[in-house]
Amino acid sequence: MMRAWSNRADTLVIDEPFYAYYLEKTGKTHPEAAEIIAQGETDWRKVVNQLTGPVPSGKQIFFQKQMTHHLLPEINREWIVGFTNCFLIRDPREVILSYIKKNPDPDLEDLGFVQQCEIFNFVRERTNSIPPIVDARDVLENPERTLRLLCHAIGVKFDQAMLSWPPGLRNTDGIWAKHWYDSVARSTSFQPYKPKEGDVPESLTKIYERCRECYDQLYKHRLL
Repeated sequence: MMRAWSNRADTLVIDEPFYAYYLEKTGKTHPEAAEIIAQGETDWRKVVNQLTGPVPSGKQIFFQKQMTHHLLPEINREWIVGFTNCFLIRDPREVILSYIKKNPDPDLEDLGFVQQCEIFNFVRERTNSIPPIVDARDVLENPERTLRLLCHAIGVKFDQAMLSWPPGLRNTDGIWAKHWYDSVARSTSFQPYKPKEGDVPESLTKIYERCRECYDQLYKHRLL
């Protein structure tokens, strides 16, 4: 999704701006953590100031990719109310099967489903409206239709450039891209949806069930 928006001439993207803060605060042992903390901003208030200031480079759209679990409880969420908040959801079975390839023993909080549900409900209550939700499978099965729906929902003209892009990393990618973005760097468009094979490990059943509850709550509001 970040590639699709970054390929628009009118859009600037930023990649997980709270990541350095999150790593320093939680002490999580993620790949390249020390480098991310050293090069990133660890004061969440300064990150918020950056995100709520003028859109850099004179662009019309500022696409901010956030990971819900990076927004720890101490971060005041009021600042997000003035933004157009969109939620990308994905089946928790597929999320967990992907995640455990890098971290075989995740906590519920690591997966972000509960936080995503909380933020969705917060935005819904504060704006008295249902924020746009797109499901990752819908995006892959019909990219143009889903992106057109999203653009319409947020009042932005759809751009055909969102459907394909040059391969490689970008200067707007986080420094963690070299570890996490291999498939993204090889891509030139959205790839056809392929169901992940395998079952969630029994040890993660309770975590999966809680994630499923959150996912189902949001899934019923997805753009169709």
